[in-house]
Amino acid sequence: MSWPLIAFLIVFVLIFVLRMPIPHGLMCACMFYFIVAGEPIKMVGQQTLKTFYTNYTIIAVPLFIFAANVMNSGKVTEKIYNFALGLVGRFKGGLGHVNILGSLIFAGMTGSAIADASGLGKMEIEAMNNEGYDPGFSCAMTASSAVLGPTFPPSIPMVIYAMYSGCSVGALFLGGMIPAVLLTVALMCYVAVVAHRRNYPTSERMGVRRFIASTISAIPALLTPVVLLAGIYSGVMTPTEAGAVAGFYALLVSVAIYRVLGWKELRQILVDTVKGVGTCSLMIGAAACINYIAAREQVSATIANLITGMTENPYTFLLIVNVAILILGMFIDTSVIQSVFVPLMIPIATALGVDLLHFGLVCIFNMMIGLCTPPFGMLLFITSGISGTPLKDVIRETLPPLAVMLVVLAIITYVPDVVLFLPRAFMGYGG
Repeated sequence: MSWPLIAFLIVFVLIFVLRMPIPHGLMCACMFYFIVAGEPIKMVGQQTLKTFYTNYTIIAVPLFIFAANVMNSGKVTEKIYNFALGLVGRFKGGLGHVNILGSLIFAGMTGSAIADASGLGKMEIEAMNNEGYDPGFSCAMTASSAVLGPTFPPSIPMVIYAMYSGCSVGALFLGGMIPAVLLTVALMCYVAVVAHRRNYPTSERMGVRRFIASTISAIPALLTPVVLLAGIYSGVMTPTEAGAVAGFYALLVSVAIYRVLGWKELRQILVDTVKGVGTCSLMIGAAACINYIAAREQVSATIANLITGMTENPYTFLLIVNVAILILGMFIDTSVIQSVFVPLMIPIATALGVDLLHFGLVCIFNMMIGLCTPPFGMLLFITSGISGTPLKDVIRETLPPLAVMLVVLAIITYVPDVVLFLPRAFMGYGG
C-alpha cells in the first residue's frame, strides 16, 4: 500500500473511533489523502459534481425523502395503524401482527426504515405495551418490521444502488416486492409462535362498520404506492418523476384530505428534508471521492484478485459478501457500507456472472438487517429511545427475529428467482 492510502485508512478508522459525523469524517479522510498524494483537489471535486450531482436518477432521493417526511407526520400513520388493526388485530398476538403489516404498508409510502421506526413505531410500541406485551418484544418487533421500509418499493437505498450499478430503478422496485412479503410472512409466523407461548392477548375485534370506516379513511394513504408503481410501470412517469408525484400526492393527502398539515408543520418538514438531503449529498460526494481513491490505488483489482483466488463460484462469492456486510453492519453505519463497500463489489459480481439486480437486493436486504444488529444497530437505539425501554432488553428480544431475517436472506441469496421473477414477468428483464 502507498503512504497516501495508509494515511487515508488511519484517518478513516479514526473517524469511527472519535465518533465524528460520518459524512464530514469521510470528507476529511479523502482530503487528507489528496494532500498527502499531491492530487489536485479541485479536479476531483469537479469530476464528482459532474458524475453524481448531475445524475438524473439521484434527483429521486430528495423527492422521496420529502414524501417520507410528509407521510410520517399527522394522522397518516394513525390511518394506516387502524386499517392494519382491523385486518389482523383479531388474531392471537394481534398487535404484533399489526406492527408488521403496518410497516409493510408504510414501506410503500416512505422507503425508509428510520421513518417507519420513529413514526409508526412509536404508536405501535405504546399500543403493545398498554395491552401487556413485554416492552423489549414490542421494540424488537418494531425494529425488525422497519427493515421492510427500504425492501418494499419505493426505496431510497435502491435508488442509490441504481446510480452505482446502472440497474433499472423500476426493476429494483419490482425485485424487492417478493422478499418484502416473504419477510412479512416469516415475522408474522414468529409472532404467532411467541404469542401462544407467552399468552399475549387478542386485540378487541373491530366491528364491520368500524372496519369499513377505517378502510375508507385509509384509502387515500393506501393509494400512495399504487399511484407510484402504476405510474412507473405503465410508462407514464420515470422513477424520478414518481418521486415528485409522491411528494405532491403526500401533500395533497395531508393538507386537503386529512387536514393535518399546517404552515408550521410544513416548515418543519422542509427543514428535516433539507437536513436529510444534505447528509445524503455529503455521503454521495464522499463516496465518489473514495471510489476515485480506490480506482487510483487499484483497491478494486486487489480485492477482486483476493476473492477470485479464494473462489470463482458466484454463490460462494455471495456468501463472502453476506458475511462481510453482516460483520460491518454490527459496527458501521449502513450508508458507509452502501457508499464504500458495495461499489467495490459490483465489478467483481459482474466478473463472476452474478446478476446485478439480484446482487443489489441481497446487499440492500443485508444492510437493513445491519440496522437491527447489536451493538450499534440504529433501529435498536431508536426504538429504545422513543419507548424508554433499556437497550439490553431490546437487544435480547431482537436476536430471534434476526435469525428469522437471516433465513429469509439465505432464501433471497440462493434462490435468485425470488428477486428476479417479477422483473422478468412485468418488465421482460433479462439481466
